Amino acid sequence: MTSRQKERLTSFLLLLPSVILIGVFVYGFIGWTVYVSMSNWRGMVPDYAFVGLKNYRTLFTLHRFRIGVKNNVIFTVIFIPASILLGFFMAFLLDQKVKFEAFFRNVFLFPMALSFVITGTVWAWIFNPQAGLNILLDKIGLGFLKSGWVTDPNVALYSIIIAATWQMAGFTMAMYLAGLRGIPLELREAAQVDGATEWQLYQKVIIPLLHPITVSAVVVLGHISLKIFDLIFVMTGGGPAMATDVPGVYMFTATFRQDLFNRGAAIGTIMLLMVAIVIVPYLAYSMRAEVER
Repeated sequence: MTSRQKERLTSFLLLLPSVILIGVFVYGFIGWTVYVSMSNWRGMVPDYAFVGLKNYRTLFTLHRFRIGVKNNVIFTVIFIPASILLGFFMAFLLDQKVKFEAFFRNVFLFPMALSFVITGTVWAWIFNPQAGLNILLDKIGLGFLKSGWVTDPNVALYSIIIAATWQMAGFTMAMYLAGLRGIPLELREAAQVDGATEWQLYQKVIIPLLHPITVSAVVVLGHISLKIFDLIFVMTGGGPAMATDVPGVYMFTATFRQDLFNRGAAIGTIMLLMVAIVIVPYLAYSMRAEVER
C-alpha cells in the first residue's frame, strides 16, 4: 500500500464507528419511526400491520393537531424576529465600547446556559397570576397591567414566547457581536469619510455584511421553535384550553399517555419534515456558497 492509501484507510477506520452509530441511532431510528407511523400500533402490544398513510390522514382531521400547528406557526413567526432583533440590539450596545462590557456580555449570555426546563420553571413562577409579576405591578402602581399570564388563553402563548426570547436572545447577541467585531474598521471609516450617517452606515454597510449570520440565526431558531416541547410542557402543559398546545406536546401525550404509538410516530415524522423544510435549503445554500469560493 502506498502512503496515500494508508492515510485513506486510516481516515476511513477512524470515521467508521461514528458512521455506524449515526446510521443506527439517527437514521435507523428515523426509519423505524416512519415505519411505525404507517402501522396500526395502538396500545401496549405492538401491531405492525401496514395501514399506509391512514394515520396521517386521520391526524389532519383532528382539531387538536390543527390547533397545535397553528400555535406552532404563531410561536415561530413571533419568536424568531423577536430573538434576532433583541439580540442585535444587545450586540449593538456592547459594540459601543461600554464600560464593564465583559460583565454585561456574561449577563446577556447567561440564560443560554440554562435548559428550557429550568427556564420554564422560573418563568412559570414569574407569571403565576397569584404571585410574581402581578404582585410587582401592584406595588409600583401598574396594577392595570396585571394578567393571567399563563392561565388566560388569549395571553398564554405570548407569555411563553417572552420566556423563549429571553433565553435565546443571548445566542443571537453572541453571533451578531462576533460579526460586528469581525467587520474591518477601514470599512466603517471609509463610509464615514463619504458622509454616511450612523443609520446609513448600519443600513448600507454593516447589516448587509451580517446577512450570513442572520440566515444562520434564523435556521437555528427555526429549528428550535418548530420542535419546541419542554418549555411549553413545563409552563402550561399545552393549556389552557389548548391555547399553547403544539405538535411536540401532542406527540408526547399521544405516545406516552394515550398509547397511540402510531399517531405519536406520525406527529414526530411531520415535525421532522417541518424542520427539514428549514434546514435543507440552508444546507444547499451553504454548500453552494462553499463551492463558489
